[in-house]
Amino acid sequence: MSGDDLQNRPAAGSLSRAHALSGLRAAGEATRLRILALLAGGELNVKDLTQILGQSQPRISRHLKLMAEAGLITRFREGSWVFFRLADAGSEAALASAIVASLNAADPVFARDRARASAVKKAREDAAQSYFKEHAGEWDKIRALHVAEREVEAAVDEALGPGPFTLLVDLGTGTGRMLELFAARATRALGFDLSRDMLAYARMKLERAGLAHAQARHGDLYNVPIPDGVADAVILHQVLHFLDDPAAAIAEAARLLKPGGKLLVIDFAPHELEFLREQSAHRRLGFAPEQIKRWLKDASVAVERQRDLAPAARVGHEKLTVSLWVGLKPAVSRDKKKRTSVEFAA
Repeated sequence: MSGDDLQNRPAAGSLSRAHALSGLRAAGEATRLRILALLAGGELNVKDLTQILGQSQPRISRHLKLMAEAGLITRFREGSWVFFRLADAGSEAALASAIVASLNAADPVFARDRARASAVKKAREDAAQSYFKEHAGEWDKIRALHVAEREVEAAVDEALGPGPFTLLVDLGTGTGRMLELFAARATRALGFDLSRDMLAYARMKLERAGLAHAQARHGDLYNVPIPDGVADAVILHQVLHFLDDPAAAIAEAARLLKPGGKLLVIDFAPHELEFLREQSAHRRLGFAPEQIKRWLKDASVAVERQRDLAPAARVGHEKLTVSLWVGLKPAVSRDKKKRTSVEFAA
């Protein structure tokens, strides 16, 4: 290789001139800049972007295609929906992040787009809460669509282990079933959910079970009102498929864990049951193992194991496979350990 060739080679992690030009051209248009700014706030699909930007689906799709080809954004398909996010690896991802960071967040156009994005997400959340309100009392029956609940609960039982736990946290607690099953292993057990109807049902069940040390609280699982590093175990049971930002929920769950603490994620494997979006407020049609593993890794949680619970074949009935992931928060070396209080407001 000649000296000129060596001189012209891009440094590791840097963009070639051609790739830099391609990325800058892809971003260099008003609507595409707006899309990049929106995707910096979380994953969106074409329908979301048409509602937020007030432009046609073909037009938005063309913009997305150009930026995906340039490596500024990535796409992934779930059934008939395609989601987009900012690229998160490689030199193109660094370019996309640099472009977004250079934008003036106070610009009226960007501010209006963010407000519309919040309204779109709020409408989805309201629809989900309406569904939960309507079905709170029969939620456990709805779960009969997938592999038998007793099999799922037995798998969670085995994965969680006997404890004992000082604090067990169940995020998106719903009917409080995880608390009902496993609170006896903990000195204290807390479940958080945004649906007040679900919480009322959960509290009724916990009271009937005599689990006074288990509490169902109103709370946002993206911003749980307890300190860092206080939970021995955190459970996310059949909740991620309802969320706009599952990765953020996993990161928040990881924040709550003590070093050596255990995170259990239970959700559906990828499937094609589109009707669940409309009828059951599902945002995602399941999750591939590599997707959950990447989110756990990004949250500094080590994947211990993953297990699929496949349903028995039944003619005329569509069933879903349930996947379970077990993650461990790495223990802190003895010389770096810090005392963390578990005393917080009841």
